[in-house]
Amino acid sequence: MKIEDLRMVVDERERKSGIPDLLKQIGVKVEMMNLPVGDYIVASETVVERKSVSDFISSVFDGRLFDQCNRLKEHFEHPAIIIEGNVDEIDKITENPLVFYGAMSSVVLDFKIPVIPTPNASHTAKLLISMCARQGTVKGPFLKKIRKSGDLQQQQLSILSSLPGVGEKLASRMLEKFGSPSSSLNASSLELSKINGMGESRAQKIRKILDAESKNTKKTDQKTLHDM
Repeated sequence: MKIEDLRMVVDERERKSGIPDLLKQIGVKVEMMNLPVGDYIVASETVVERKSVSDFISSVFDGRLFDQCNRLKEHFEHPAIIIEGNVDEIDKITENPLVFYGAMSSVVLDFKIPVIPTPNASHTAKLLISMCARQGTVKGPFLKKIRKSGDLQQQQLSILSSLPGVGEKLASRMLEKFGSPSSSLNASSLELSKINGMGESRAQKIRKILDAESKNTKKTDQKTLHDM
């Protein structure tokens, strides 16, 4: 297949990576959109989530990674995750490298999603092209109608799982203890710390984030006062 016959749908947030421009320079047809799942759709059933080494580790701690894996598996037959960058950075980012390798093992063994390392954006672009070229010419639409979950409890868990260091297990315990996301978010750091697996440090961090004033709000208030 010729390069100019290849087509990918790319998430808008990937612009800053420079990869979409690299793909266009080579001759790939690139369609930029806000994707609800994944970063690169290279075929109708093949989607790729790209993460830098630091983002992969961050997504483990804030609970995003496994939620993303669930959504990738739910909506695409052939999902894959690319980890881009120098793995030597792991020792600088986290004191326990086993966190990185444990999460990677879970993605591969529990979710059955292949994880592919690349050293930089240029090699990521080459890998995406090779994955796209394997699919042959696909005439049908790439985009799926992905709806948000209608399950109330799952939506509640998603809200709480967005908190730093809170995965689905902790989110479930928060709901069990406080009854609703609203009550959970209003709980004191002492109350939060009593949840099994939460810990005082994590509880204080969550409370600090929830109580911090937005910088945008402060700027607006200052501007209003100045105008008065």
